[in-house]
Amino acid sequence: MRRFINREAELKTLNDEYINKETSFTVIFGRRRTGKTTLIQEFLKNKPSLYYIADTQNEKIQIQRFQEQLADTFNDEFFRKLKVENWEIIFEYLEKKLKSDTKFILAIDEFQYLVKSNKNFSSVFQRIYDAEFKKKNIMIIICGSLLSMMYNEVLSYTSPLYGRRTSQINLKQIPFKFYQKFFPEKTKEELINFYSVTGGIPKYIEFFYECKNIFSAIERDILNKNKFLYMEPRFLLHEEVNEVSTYFSILDIIADGNHKFNKITDKLGVQTNNLTPFMKKMIELDIVEKKVPITEDNPKKSKKGLYFIKDNFLKFWFRYVFPNQSYLEIENRKFVLDKIRSDFKLYVSTVFEDICAEKLWEIKFPFMIKKCGKWWDKNTEIDVVALGENEIIFGECKWSKKHIGINILEELKEKSKQVSWKKNTRKEYFILFSKSGFSIELSKLSEKKNNVFLMDVEDF
Repeated sequence: MRRFINREAELKTLNDEYINKETSFTVIFGRRRTGKTTLIQEFLKNKPSLYYIADTQNEKIQIQRFQEQLADTFNDEFFRKLKVENWEIIFEYLEKKLKSDTKFILAIDEFQYLVKSNKNFSSVFQRIYDAEFKKKNIMIIICGSLLSMMYNEVLSYTSPLYGRRTSQINLKQIPFKFYQKFFPEKTKEELINFYSVTGGIPKYIEFFYECKNIFSAIERDILNKNKFLYMEPRFLLHEEVNEVSTYFSILDIIADGNHKFNKITDKLGVQTNNLTPFMKKMIELDIVEKKVPITEDNPKKSKKGLYFIKDNFLKFWFRYVFPNQSYLEIENRKFVLDKIRSDFKLYVSTVFEDICAEKLWEIKFPFMIKKCGKWWDKNTEIDVVALGENEIIFGECKWSKKHIGINILEELKEKSKQVSWKKNTRKEYFILFSKSGFSIELSKLSEKKNNVFLMDVEDF
């Protein structure tokens, strides 16, 4: 069952384009499974439109399919019987059908496949747009999932369609704060467990709807070699990159806890300059992210960068599925599931830190947060740090069955002394996030101190 959740801002963008502009051109892009098609279909409801989804068939068949849909849309049997052999005739016909008093929407999904069937399609469409559609009462939506091709053919300065778009939507994963709408009956702890595996990808979340607990979901939908999610990372990368085995090796190394660039090159056995294009590509694809200590003045030039798998599902898959595929291929799911059970609390604790950092933006502090992230040096690590103008927040995240006591606050204060950012002038705040609540002593202390905040999971 498909559920449409948390795309209000994107729908508003589309509706503004539809209502306020006679001719508009919106580009929707983002990695696979984020719900781009669902967003388009939701927007098109009760509006005059033609939705065409391209595929891997050759150009002739694509033209025929488009012709069939046009004939259906305008109930034109004569046009259906015509022999149409090029896109110019297709779009000239559509242009003739447009009415000045009625906005029409043309939505082309999986645009990259049209480019694959005809490498000049973007140029062809650009000419048609300029000649036929530019001054008509039409809204054009182009959508694609192959990010590199969408940049090259639509978004980049050198692309044929550059300068035509009036808006763009980069559809990202759904944040955790909306996750409960998918599973309204689950506790916050259960939601965090599920989110740690699926992330905010709607397609992955759908598979877990009917599962009672996270481990039954993992066993049924990820560890089973015949299920969709078992092979998903392979299909995801095969469409975007060559040398898939190299990318898999890099992700396997990162998932194993190696986050320094030099450590990854050592494990991979390659020179630094040979690894750089692979890392750049995975960052572009929203698969890997480079993090630096939040207090760094120039993050792009920082030498303290660490690399992490950005997507929770890929993080989970490369940590548990990829290194254990020899067992899963012979149906020994129990062995792998037992390994996951023994390690799962530690795995979720790393995702919990990201959720806490996301939550920090929602909390009302007596100042405005400008940026938020982690902080570390050679000897110390602080889970969450946020910066204001002259204010700094230090946060500790505990995914444990034990109450957090005053000792954890004192440890956090000690660690904060290692952070040199505006050390003599800053105003310090401390926040503790807990899965299992706080001691009575700590709760009383936080009530007296206006710079100590406590956040229980149930308040998320």
